[in-house]
Amino acid sequence: MCEANAYLLKDGKEELILEAVDKVENAEDGLRIENIFGERKVIQGRIRSMSLVEHRIVIES
Repeated sequence: MCEANAYLLKDGKEELILEAVDKVENAEDGLRIENIFGERKVIQGRIRSMSLVEHRIVIES
């Protein structure tokens, strides 16, 4: 499976914002992320790093 957990980098610490993410899209209001369960979030920021092998997406504001 290729899902990843999405983390928000805040004050040097990573905070889990959504698990099992399978879709990341640019949106006018930020990054739109969606997981395999249909949960969606819009995050203000940009992708700092993404590792599909480690199943991690790090977003910084």
